[in-house]
Amino acid sequence: MVDPLLVIAAAALVGLVIVVAALLRAWQGWLALKERELERRNASDPDKGAPLGAARIEISDLKERIRKLEAIASGVDL
Repeated sequence: MVDPLLVIAAAALVGLVIVVAALLRAWQGWLALKERELERRNASDPDKGAPLGAARIEISDLKERIRKLEAIASGVDL
C-alpha cells in the first residue's frame, strides 16, 4: 500500500511545481510588458536622442558652469 506521507510529499511537490510555473509565466509577462513600454517610448519620439547622451551633455554643461564659477571666484578672467 502507498504510504500517506509519500502521497502528501508528492502532492506538495506537484503544488510547488504549479506555483513556480505560474510565477515564471507572470515574470515573463511582466518583462514583455516593460519591453513594449520601452519600445513605445522610443518609437513615439524618434527625433529625441538617447537619454544617456542627453544626460552626458547636461553633465558636461554643468561641469563647464562650475569651472566658470570657480574661475570667477578666484578672480581669473576667462
